[in-house]
Amino acid sequence: MTNHIQDIQTWLNTQELDGAYLSDYHSIAYLTGFESDPIERILALFIFPQADPFIFAPALEVAAIKETGWPYPVYGYQDAQDPFALIAEHVKASSKRVERFAVEKGNLTLSHAEALKQNLPGLNFVANLTPLIEQMRLIKTPAEIEKMRQAGRDADRAFALGFAALAAGKTEREVMAELEYQLKSAGVAGMSFETLIQFGQHAAEPHGATGQTTLAPGDLALFDLGTIFDGYVSDATRTVAYQSVSDHQREVYDVVLTAQLAAQDAVKPGMTAGELDAIAHDIITDAGYGEYFVHRLGHGLGSSVHESIQIAPDNPLILEPGMAFSIEPGIYIPGDLGIRIEDSIVLTNQGAESMTHTSKALQIID
Repeated sequence: MTNHIQDIQTWLNTQELDGAYLSDYHSIAYLTGFESDPIERILALFIFPQADPFIFAPALEVAAIKETGWPYPVYGYQDAQDPFALIAEHVKASSKRVERFAVEKGNLTLSHAEALKQNLPGLNFVANLTPLIEQMRLIKTPAEIEKMRQAGRDADRAFALGFAALAAGKTEREVMAELEYQLKSAGVAGMSFETLIQFGQHAAEPHGATGQTTLAPGDLALFDLGTIFDGYVSDATRTVAYQSVSDHQREVYDVVLTAQLAAQDAVKPGMTAGELDAIAHDIITDAGYGEYFVHRLGHGLGSSVHESIQIAPDNPLILEPGMAFSIEPGIYIPGDLGIRIEDSIVLTNQGAESMTHTSKALQIID
């Protein structure tokens, strides 16, 4: 049994709970090694204070779960069956009492909660498991860090392929398609999120999407991307210039780069997330662009691309060795330009270890 599942069992005993129902597939992947988005189907992990845990999954996933080496029961269901009626049978076989359960409150839907209670009379959801799992995921193990390093190396390959694909008249989607085709053809499993490529003024939308904007000489091109390696992710951003760069573009770029490097160089165990955020925000504000830096400095990542760490203003979270998070300041001037520079780092006793190493000096791509 994994140490993390044992920790949850201990917590269930301490809280005098009868079991835990996990419904977030990211949590299930973290605890079991099996990752799959069930979409409309039911994928669940049940943990009990005394009995063995079990996974409940669509029948078409059962073989894949067993192939991961999961040593405990796996119960499958066919699409024509009532999954919650079957779940009730398996839960009652595992636990003498089914009254007090912990759930992931931020993930469990109302319809699923009602179906569970209908099939398990007397069941109550009395505790939130999410904070415990978030705490577990805060500190990365050496094995997790090594997987993130490989995902970072693959992200560096993706940047090189993306920069090489730039050409006048190409759309953002065309560059994205070429980048991902070349990367996956080389054996990379997949992207950790939908690759974001934005040209020119379009990059001033920090939560925009890769679209049909075409590249022209003198444009900046923003690449925000990440890859997956053995269940762990990378996330990084680079902004490059195509064929030429104006003094204004270079000035704004240098401000963002100064903020990113300063924060990444300064981060150390014992400082708070809010203190780290302030380093970058203060540099950009002092340069006169504060109103155009409209998001937090970073977020946690690991087995998913957004985990609970928030590098945000006034966050009192104490940063510790083994935490992994992004450092990604940006300036977004509507109708003009958008520039973001991002590395994801693992914090060590010596400071930041970056997962990506693509140059952050302003590159002009011919």
